[in-house]
Amino acid sequence: MPTQRLSMRRIREVLRLRHQGLTERVIARMLGVSNGVVHGYVRRARLAGLNWPLPEGLDDEGLELLLFPAPATASQSDRRPVPDWIYIEKELRRRNVTRLLLWEEYRAANPDGFGYTWFCTTFEAWKQRARPSMRQTHTGGEKVFVDFAGDTIDIFDPVTGEAHAMKLFVAAMGASNYTYAEACPSEGLSDWISVHANLFRYLGGVPKFVVCDNLKAAVTNPDRYDPGLNRTYAEMAAHYGTAILAARPRRPKDKAKVEVAVQIAQRWILARLRNQRFFALAELNATVRGLVADLNTRQMRGFGSSRTDLFAEIDRPRLAPLPDQPYVFARWKRCRVAPDYHIEIDGHWYSTPYRLIRELVDVRIADKTVEIFHKGQRIASHARAPNRRGHTTIADHMPSAHRRYGKWTPGGLIAAGEKIGPSVAAFFQVVIAARPHPEQGFRTCLGILSLTRSYGNARVDAACRRGILIKARSVTSIRSILKNGLDRAFLDEAADHQPLRHGNIRGQGYFH
Repeated sequence: MPTQRLSMRRIREVLRLRHQGLTERVIARMLGVSNGVVHGYVRRARLAGLNWPLPEGLDDEGLELLLFPAPATASQSDRRPVPDWIYIEKELRRRNVTRLLLWEEYRAANPDGFGYTWFCTTFEAWKQRARPSMRQTHTGGEKVFVDFAGDTIDIFDPVTGEAHAMKLFVAAMGASNYTYAEACPSEGLSDWISVHANLFRYLGGVPKFVVCDNLKAAVTNPDRYDPGLNRTYAEMAAHYGTAILAARPRRPKDKAKVEVAVQIAQRWILARLRNQRFFALAELNATVRGLVADLNTRQMRGFGSSRTDLFAEIDRPRLAPLPDQPYVFARWKRCRVAPDYHIEIDGHWYSTPYRLIRELVDVRIADKTVEIFHKGQRIASHARAPNRRGHTTIADHMPSAHRRYGKWTPGGLIAAGEKIGPSVAAFFQVVIAARPHPEQGFRTCLGILSLTRSYGNARVDAACRRGILIKARSVTSIRSILKNGLDRAFLDEAADHQPLRHGNIRGQGYFH
């Protein structure tokens, strides 16, 4: 079965990380793919003449055309002898024995054997399947390990005395064991991003890698071979110029450094604070910072120096500089554009170009802005509305003269209402006329039409007549009238009544 192609977003991540100087082997481990897959994408980018950063305005479709032109017909190759990987692994343990030497011996015995790249790539894959346990070696400024402690600490409401459990975030540098700790309300995405920003500011720089556990705020798909990072978390990593390494599920050895740091933090911090009462998070964190400073300046056994001294000597000189601006937290949401060319975010509706009706878009939601992306290209940006109800519409997103799309137009909806009853048509006219743009009333009208499947035409028409009288303008109101039987008083007069007429009802012909 052929290898499934990575998404364009992950291919962009491959090119970015390669530009930062990471080896293909490291990138492959980070993304949970083989070295050959990473090498293939890097090679395709080189053949296409692409460098990072990619040309401005190059969307996902354009990038895909450049990287994946029409494939040439592949020729079948004969079966080739496979090396004895157990023998290869044993020989590599000998002094001065290299992979190149072993491959040359393999090719001498098998002139029609595989090439050197295949030899190395397949050997690495075989080693991963063998799952040997190995000691990790950490270089200065390379990795910081992050996790939450299992135990919590309470802060108390000064008025009610209610206790609120706070989580303890712990981080440790791989080379120096330099430790950072901070209490936060939860393990949610917002708090997870916030403590990372505080961590980098505390370190005064950014390590090359961040090794994390498989909590939901970090990893959306905790797969052993293809872990899916939370998009906001990956965006934060790109902002700071670092890369995320997710530990394998149920493999604590992958993050043994932070496991030990968590144990130390629980004994050095939480145990010391067990008999103290805190009434504010800031008060608690001020105390935690003091204890962390004491921990880092304490001389470690066997090292002859403190964590602070080792950090200043080994880690700090090799940290990447902090960006000019801290990362602004934003969450992502996937939405489908409604027939009125709007998407719903937290109860408010924001417009998109009308050509994207029924298309899936990615939405970046920050405190003050809402940005909409389609196939990696930003197609709309709005100031975030404070109210939960209402519409934010950009005039350029609207079709010229509200040109027809699909079968729904103001006149078409009113005509559909006429088939149910005159009061339904009159109700549709009121709803459409009350909106700044007629298309914004389509959703309400379609909702009324759907009610006929449950209640029938006569009852829906009677409910709309009552809705007009009480100035109801929503599907929720009409559904409530039907559920409570308030429409039945109008059923008897449904046969001979005329639709309500007044100045606000303009008639079907107004919209043509």
